[in-house]
Amino acid sequence: MRKTIYETNYDRLIKLGVIAKDGAMPKSYSKSHTNGFMDLVLERVEHMDGVSGNAGIAFSMAHYFRQNGDLCKDPEMVVIVYPTLQMVEALTFEQSLPPIYQVVFPEPGKFYPQLRKELNGFLRLWLNNLIDQGHGNNWVENNP
Repeated sequence: MRKTIYETNYDRLIKLGVIAKDGAMPKSYSKSHTNGFMDLVLERVEHMDGVSGNAGIAFSMAHYFRQNGDLCKDPEMVVIVYPTLQMVEALTFEQSLPPIYQVVFPEPGKFYPQLRKELNGFLRLWLNNLIDQGHGNNWVENNP
């Protein structure tokens, strides 16, 4: 049986070392460093754990660059992992330049189906790129 995009993205997070096979996040804040590419920064976002209406573990994944002394997101996504289902789903997408902020679940009981599809497709592409760039091999844990 063919896996859904949510199951495939879950498998890719395991491959990157972002989550364990049981869906647990090994660290609440960490960075993956690979030569020649921006660091991948992970941070737990507990207040978004139930925003989709289902219990899960939410966290932010982001690349940052500096411009005029400010940290800019390029991009940041908040995703939620459903360990019992072995699935992950995109909740938000944000980038600084040009400024874009998109939310799949803007309020309880409401969601945007087309945006959900687009962001989970982008997440699949981004996870593939992160794996190809060598992320996941060199995680550094520290407090922000």
